[in-house]
Amino acid sequence: MSVVTALVRSSYLVDAVYADASHAYGLTPQQGKLLCVLMPQPYGMRELGEMLGLAKSSLTGLVDRTAQRGLVRREADPSDGRAVRVALTAQGARLAEEFYDEACRRIDELPSGLSAQERDQLAALLARVVQDSKVPEVFLDPQP
Repeated sequence: MSVVTALVRSSYLVDAVYADASHAYGLTPQQGKLLCVLMPQPYGMRELGEMLGLAKSSLTGLVDRTAQRGLVRREADPSDGRAVRVALTAQGARLAEEFYDEACRRIDELPSGLSAQERDQLAALLARVVQDSKVPEVFLDPQP
C-alpha cells in the first residue's frame, strides 16, 4: 500500500471511529471537534474557523446549535471589546472530557496489532508529518 493510500484510508478510519464516538455522546462529529478544541481555552470565532477549517457561516451555525444545547457560550473578548470568543459551559466541559476520553480510548485501539515499539515508531512518524504540515492543535495529547 502506498503512503498516499495508507494516509487517506487511515484518515477515513479515524473519522469513522470519531464519528461513532460522537454519536454515542449525542454529538455530531463537528460538535465533538468543537468541544475538544475548546477544552484548553476559549477561542475567537476567527481562530476557531481556522482551526476547524470552517467558513464563517458554517462556524456560526455550529456554535449556535452547540450553544442551544447549553454546551458552549459566547463571551466578550477581553482584548477586543467588539469581538466575542466561544467557551465551554460547565456542562460542556464535563461532556467534552467524557467524550475526549472515550474518543482517545477508541482511537488508541486502532493500532492494537502493533508492538509497543511499532506504536512508538508510528506515533513519531505521524507527529513529524503533523508538525511539518503545521496542523493546528485541534486535539490534545491524552494524559497517561
